[in-house]
Amino acid sequence: MKALYKPAPMAGFELIDRPQPVTGPDEVKIRVLRTGICGTDLHILHWDDWAASAVNHPLVPGHEFCGEVVETGEFVQGVEVGDFVSGEGHVVCGLCRNCRAGRRQMCIHTEGIGVNRDGAFAEYLTLPSSNIWTHSPAIDKDVAAIFDPLGNAVHTALSFPVAGEDVLVTGCGPIGLMAIAIARNVSARYIVATDVSDDRLRLALDMGADRAVHSTPEAIQDAFTSLDMLEGFDIGFEMSGAPAALREMIASINNGGRIAMLGLPSEPFAIDWAQVVTRMLTLKGIYGREMFDTWNAMTAMLESSDTFASAIASIVSHRFDARDWQSAFAAAESADSAKVVMDWSQI
Repeated sequence: MKALYKPAPMAGFELIDRPQPVTGPDEVKIRVLRTGICGTDLHILHWDDWAASAVNHPLVPGHEFCGEVVETGEFVQGVEVGDFVSGEGHVVCGLCRNCRAGRRQMCIHTEGIGVNRDGAFAEYLTLPSSNIWTHSPAIDKDVAAIFDPLGNAVHTALSFPVAGEDVLVTGCGPIGLMAIAIARNVSARYIVATDVSDDRLRLALDMGADRAVHSTPEAIQDAFTSLDMLEGFDIGFEMSGAPAALREMIASINNGGRIAMLGLPSEPFAIDWAQVVTRMLTLKGIYGREMFDTWNAMTAMLESSDTFASAIASIVSHRFDARDWQSAFAAAESADSAKVVMDWSQI
């Protein structure tokens, strides 16, 4: 099979022939149709400090995908050859305290596909059948390929009750944009989005934000005032990982406000913990998706609202043939792109 491959701890990938993965007794083999490019994949491409510390090699990267099941192991139930599927990218042990309590997203022994084991940037992929999510055949393939990041956005946006609340979203990358669409879909009152990119701020308005402003305390206050808000934001989605963004969010949120943090900082930084304590704020770290409540929620939202489904589909700004992977990765690094998808169906 053709696969993007990281043969050694260095920058770059190679598109080469690799052996097809062997399907284990509790696994399924998937013919990959589309893959999304994630920030994690860019780290692995460039082999930065994070990649050097966290990624196994040699490796086939990639963890956002959709495809068709072509083979099932002898112990597999509930997944059939021909099913149109995506997959949960975190493979868990099933035996630790959290797994046994039904909190699989908190497994202490998690392995990430495309990070710790071979992933989806290839013609074929094997996964445990317990990681498979079966789609309706009618779902758009591009949308099915980005269920992983959509799940991150749903996990973030539904961490706290949002209906009727005023929401501040800091960071309008693809997942931040998805979170705006989710907050609008579940009836947030006002949504203010911040970023440093004009292109992404325009996209934020398309997703349903009431105001989209450059990320400064003054701009946030101006947006707050123009919407006749009186006491501060109720809910915050911190999607950027930027220290200034979290500090701005803490300063702008109401007493008792709740902040869901998905953005991953590149290094430790200080915040004013006295504000967190005395204003009784809640900060919740978000990682991945809840297995499989998040998957059920995002499927239900896509099936129940054509407007929401169209908004999510519009986040895919570029599609490339997998043979042209260098152009796809260059687009993914551009500030004017949203989500980039690679097509593996004709390779």
